[in-house]
This record gives sequence, C-alpha cells and structure tokens, in this order.
Amino acid sequence: MEIKFKFFLTAFLIFNSTNFFAQNSLSITNLRVEYKTNSVGIDIQSPRLSWEIISDKNNTNQVAYEIFLGESEENLRSEKNLLWQVKENNSQSILIEYKGPKLNSRQKVFWKVRVWDNHNRVSEWSEIAFWEMGLLSEIEWKANWIAADFYEDTTKSNPAHYFRKSFRLENNIKSAKLYISSHGLYEAFINGKRVGDQVFTPGWTSYHKRLQYQIYDVTTLINEKENGIGVTVGDGWYRGSLVWERNRNVYGTKLALIAQLEIEYTDGRSTKIITDDSWKVSNQGPVIISDIYMGEKYDARKEFINWSNYNYEDLNFQKVSTRDFHKNILIASEGVPVRKIQEIAPINIIDKGNGKYIFDMGQNMVGWVKLKVKGPESVSIKLRHAEVLDKYGEFYTDNLRLAQQTIEYILKGKGEEIFEPHFTFQGFRFVEVTGYPGIPTKESITGIVIHSDMTPTGNFECSDSLINQLQHNIVWGLKGNFLDVPTDCPQRDERLGWTGDAQVFAPTACFNMDAAAFYSKWLKDFSADQKANGSIPDVIPDVIKNTSAGHTGWADAGVVIPWTLYLNYGDKRILEEQYESMKKWISYMQSRAGEDNLWTGDWHYGDWLAFASTSSAYMGAYTETD
Repeated sequence: MEIKFKFFLTAFLIFNSTNFFAQNSLSITNLRVEYKTNSVGIDIQSPRLSWEIISDKNNTNQVAYEIFLGESEENLRSEKNLLWQVKENNSQSILIEYKGPKLNSRQKVFWKVRVWDNHNRVSEWSEIAFWEMGLLSEIEWKANWIAADFYEDTTKSNPAHYFRKSFRLENNIKSAKLYISSHGLYEAFINGKRVGDQVFTPGWTSYHKRLQYQIYDVTTLINEKENGIGVTVGDGWYRGSLVWERNRNVYGTKLALIAQLEIEYTDGRSTKIITDDSWKVSNQGPVIISDIYMGEKYDARKEFINWSNYNYEDLNFQKVSTRDFHKNILIASEGVPVRKIQEIAPINIIDKGNGKYIFDMGQNMVGWVKLKVKGPESVSIKLRHAEVLDKYGEFYTDNLRLAQQTIEYILKGKGEEIFEPHFTFQGFRFVEVTGYPGIPTKESITGIVIHSDMTPTGNFECSDSLINQLQHNIVWGLKGNFLDVPTDCPQRDERLGWTGDAQVFAPTACFNMDAAAFYSKWLKDFSADQKANGSIPDVIPDVIKNTSAGHTGWADAGVVIPWTLYLNYGDKRILEEQYESMKKWISYMQSRAGEDNLWTGDWHYGDWLAFASTSSAYMGAYTETD
C-alpha cells in the first residue's frame, strides 16, 4: 500500500509540475529582419526587427521587450561587449528599428529577444538569429563587369554565354561568400555543383536604375587548393523577347557578369577572386536558345563536361573584356527568391498517333517539366505547352498569341538523360510531346512548379467543397503570377507587371501570404520608372515602347498598394519611401482634371475581357468561337 501511495504521489507531482510549466509557457519564435529570416545581404543602415510570441494562455499580449545585439554569438551568451541593447515597455513586436552604431559592409549581427506579457510572465531568451550586411558602397565592388567580344545578331535569340575561371587557394579556409549579378539571367557553379537554389536570378527590376545582386555562402563548395567557377548567362528579361510586339534588347544588347568570391582563412587573412580579364567565355554550349516567351533549345551533345572544375581544358573559350557598366545601381536582393517549390505528376497520357502524345498534368501550373529519356544520339524531342484543349481534344495555343512555349531537347545518347530548362518558364496544364524515342510513360515527365517563395499566413478549409476549391484557386493563381514581380499572366506574350491587376489583387495576396518584401521591392520600381510629369506606366518594370502611362485604376496602384501594405503589416516606412511618388501621381491627376476635380479627358481602361464569344464582342476570354 505504501509503495502504491508513493507511486501515485510521484505521478501526481510530475503531472502537475508538467502541467504548471505548460500552462506558463511563453516563448519567442520567427525572428526576422526586414521580413527575412537570417538574411544575408541587408543594405539598409536601420534595419527593422520583428518576432512572434507563442503562449498557452488566451488573451496574451506583449507589454515589454528587451533586445540584445552583438557581433558574435558569444557576445550574446555572455551579454558582454554588446553592439546595442534596448528595453522598452511596448507592445510592438514588428518592425522595431535598429538604432545602434553605424553598420559596415559584410558586418554580421547576432540578436536575441525576450518579452513580458500581461500575465506578469517573462519569456526565456529567444534562439539567436542573425543578419549580414551587403556591400554598402560601389567601392566595395573590386570585381569588374565582364562580357564576350564575339559577334551576335541580337535581333534574334542567341546562345547562352558560359563564363569560367580556374583558381588556386591555400589551406585552412574559414568561409567563402559569392557576390554576383548579371545582365541577363544567371546560374552559377563551383567545382561542378550549383550555387544556391534560386532561379531567375538576379530577378527583374528597372535594370537601368536598380539591379539586384545575390550573396551565397559557398564555403562547403570550395576545395583547398584547386577550384573552378562557371556561370551561365541567358537572355532573360534583359535582352530577350518582351511584350506582344516582341521587343528585344529593352535594357541592352550585351550579356555581362560581375562576380566577387571572397575567401577568409582561419588565420585572419583573406583573398578575392573577381571577374576580370583573366576569365574566359564561350557561346558554343548546350543552351542554343533561351527566351522567356519562346522557350528553350538545348543540345546535350554540346555539353561542357566538368566545365566549372579546375582542370577543365578551356582552349576553345575566348578571353573576356572588362566593361564600364554601372556598379552604383547594384543593390542587395530585396524581394522574395523564386524557387522550385513543388513537383506534379501527370494524370493521363493521350496518344494522338504518329508519335504525338499529350500529357495532362491535371492542374494548370507555372514552371516547366523535367524530362527523363533514354535514346540514340541526335534524337530531337519537342515539348509544347498549353493551358487547354479545344473541343476536338487538340492542342489550343491561340491564346498564347506570339509566345511559343516550346522546349526542344537533343539527346547526347548516353544512358538515361534528365533535363530541365534554365531560363524560361511556361503556363500550362497540357504538354504535347513529339519525337520521343519509344513510348513515353507518366514517369517520362514531371511538372516543376516555381514561384516567389512567400510564406503562407494560414490555411482555410470548410465543409463546402466549392468554397474550398475557390480558395485553392485563389492561392494557386497567386503563386502562378508571383514570379519576382506580380504578373498578369504566365503563358502568353505578356507576363508583365501590370499595375491594375496588382492593385486589385494586393489585399487578397496580403491576406493569404506574407507579401510585404515582395511588394516592397516592386514598389521601388514604381518610383524608378515613374514619369517626370508624375504619371505611372501601365506595367512595372516599364518595358512597353512608346510607354502608355497615367491611367486611372492602373496607376492608382502606386497609392493603393503602399496603403494596403501599411494596413496589413503596419509598415510606415513603405509609406515614407513611396510618399513622393504618391504625391506626384495625385498631382498629375489634378493637372488632368477640370475645375470640378473630375478627370473626364484622356483615355482609360474599361472592363477587361468579355464573357461573350461572338464576333461582335470585344476581346473575350474564350478558347473557341461559335
């Protein structure tokens, strides 16, 4: 009996002590700086700190906070030699402005926070988070812009450029960081391995005024002694086809690269590998054509095997030349990276005869397909992409207009070959495959979904399947049109940052996703591309010839979206940053209005896309006519 009593007493105490601590749980999570977690590449001198509290009690509010910042984790643990500390009776847990000593390029700052709540509880210190500053001045860029000197007919698509260099380092490497940007889209490799998981870098901005660079920690990719680096650059938005007029070379005719690899040794010494005239370049690689709208042609027979390794024989590569392209427009990445997010398997294959197969992915999606194939050398496979089939079950591409959305892959004939495109994306549900050696299976292609990698704010599901489908469509449509800029569509010859579309959808986007960093980056291009008279172009970045600008509803995005961000995220700084742009737009409207302040002149957009499919209706959103 005594043993039983002791057992139950012990169990009672354990249960109640556990329950006591559980009921008094207050903790900190999701530490962010400028909306990003452990971000490398902040170029704001007064970055803002945010966090979230987790409590087991309802009606819990923060009433005070304390923040410690240091230049090392040890500083924070010992709470000595701190960079900055602040303690305030304040409920604010978002966008707390750093007000410590001036920060320097490359400086790494560690921080932690604890809070007090309205139940007289104090949390434990949070886990330690960090951020790292970018290059805060153009003089920090020791690298040169480099480009090829060979002739190209830039009135049409051209092969990608392959830049490379071999180099030697000493032993005992502590860290390695790569700072990189390009004119065109790039993919970087070190010692045969891809750098980072982002796609469509450096992103799309008003390239003449703002060009993002990325920072990668590549310590694990670096060898002691012998190393190689290679960077592929394709046309992308810089000089590829844009707009229904198929404008080319909107930002320039010359692909270019700037890269700075900074090595730190364990003994405190450092060195830099920079783009200069010691690099080499070739346009004889496998990417024959790459275009956002048109697609990509890839000849696997022309692959440069191990081309980003130290001992690659680059005798057929040419020397580059340095260029005086601007460095003062380089900015650390501000938005949300585009990544490969999800894979989708086809649900059906339709055999159309004569070697033509249509794969049904079961879902409209944005991205590309990964191709798996085994066959003889020189066999050419073509993949066309479409959103719908017509009433006869045939491929329907009229809605794409001039965009071809076509991938061509030429086999090298060496076992199983796996291919994904590099510098293009498609909007599609159906994939037409021709030229496939043998009979393809559902394993022959896989859909790769890409979009800006934003964090969902939550999930919604109810008992009504139609409402659930509506919510799914909203989120899926958001993902399909958020590729570094908010686009109007992912498939036809536009895919542009239409301002009207963006401002109508902004409240929905902010409700479903943490879209603050995404929109904040895009809004800076509003200011960059706004006209001297205050009018705002219909698309941002502004790439339409003889620019159409200053139309109500569309240009209103310059005021509506900053206000939407403030309402959703409490971000006053975005209002401060966009205030002059907002005033200019309002002043422009006033200049066009009459004495009664009604704007009745000029032309503006009306209802967009008719529901009717008759010849008398204006442009309709239909797939076939009666």
